[in-house]
Amino acid sequence: MKITSYLAPFVLFALSATAWGASAPDTVRQDAQKNTAPQQALDRLADGNRRFAAGQLTKRDLTADVQTTARGQYPTVSIVTCLDSRTSAEYLFDLGLGEAFCARVAGNFVNEDILGSLEFAHKAAGAKLIVVVGHTSCGAVKGACDDVKLGNLTATLAKIRPAVAAVPDDGSARNSKNYAFVEKVAAANVRATVANIRERSPVLREMMDAKEIGLIGAMYDLSTGKVTFYPDTAVNVKAPAAR
Repeated sequence: MKITSYLAPFVLFALSATAWGASAPDTVRQDAQKNTAPQQALDRLADGNRRFAAGQLTKRDLTADVQTTARGQYPTVSIVTCLDSRTSAEYLFDLGLGEAFCARVAGNFVNEDILGSLEFAHKAAGAKLIVVVGHTSCGAVKGACDDVKLGNLTATLAKIRPAVAAVPDDGSARNSKNYAFVEKVAAANVRATVANIRERSPVLREMMDAKEIGLIGAMYDLSTGKVTFYPDTAVNVKAPAAR
């Protein structure tokens, strides 16, 4: 495998499960990751969300998982979600310890740091699918709609403002009091983030073009617990049917 020079240290670390005193690598989990296709990873997420929304979460021994995952990590997915306390990806998709790389920031956008993290997750550590998950009634999106100015938050919300501008003006109020407008902006922001991942990361784009990884956007409904995947954002995967 050809490795871009700046990724080489990360690859060496990811492949060295014995680094920093870790025990021998878990070859079973490593093989499972290697043999998982992007579509399989997505289908598992969809199944996990169905269990979550139905209140049928998998029973787990997290203490045992701590010991198992100490040997190395072999997630099949990376998930970009909002900072919102109600949108923890491990819960939404019924995931266990070590099953997903999760990047969280208010407004679920990507910047250089998150893109670099995703490059590590996929090029160096072997994950197969990237999912961008927005959510209903997003406070960050509302702040962007109202063009809020507050310390460092000002720069954060500025990254969501392009999604505000992307929603056509239908004559209705373009602020946080207009629920329908907020939801349109949230959806536009997910789509913009998906596009930015592909456009701004040559590393990930190359992997997508080679069909090594998949990419898709989605929306989580705070009131139902359900995640809806956007078919028009899908790269190398087919969106599960909406429920």
